[in-house]
Amino acid sequence: MIALFFGSFNPIHRGHTALAHEVLQQCGVSEVWFVVSPHNPLKQSGELWSESLRLRLVELAIANEARFKACTVEFELPKPNFTINTLRRLNELYPNEKFALVIGADNLAVFDRWRDYQTILDHYSVFVYPREGIDSAYWHRQYPQTQLIDAPLFPISSTEIRKRLHKGECVKDFLDERVYKEIKKYRNKAL
Repeated sequence: MIALFFGSFNPIHRGHTALAHEVLQQCGVSEVWFVVSPHNPLKQSGELWSESLRLRLVELAIANEARFKACTVEFELPKPNFTINTLRRLNELYPNEKFALVIGADNLAVFDRWRDYQTILDHYSVFVYPREGIDSAYWHRQYPQTQLIDAPLFPISSTEIRKRLHKGECVKDFLDERVYKEIKKYRNKAL
């Protein structure tokens, strides 16, 4: 089974990759694919860095992990895209693979707003990681088909990293070294 870790990865940080390692250890999957989303229909797109930059940063962050893969399937789909469309497309492209989703408890709390969410629950495993301020156990009871991941809370977000960059603060500790160098390289022209 392949776990699909969806995100804008704007930018990818150490919390993302640490969580992917937890998924490998706890969920019985063979790989974790980082599905770089051009635009989440439940979020504003105004602060998104370019698709190519976010993809490049993901590739750099996962370069040393053979069981991680950057996935660009959503780049070819109409925008904004819905997860169910991505899953259907991946099933067409890889008919012999079984896919699962990795989502945060914050997404589970609004799962009923996802297009065809019941179809997702009926046909795919859904692994849920904790998010600060969200009662994961409560939402798991609402959706008992899901599986909670026993992962630590990571005290950083991509939003916080972007804010710190905007203020000129150092973000090196939150990023893979290659990602940090690439952001420094492109900061003036791409961000």
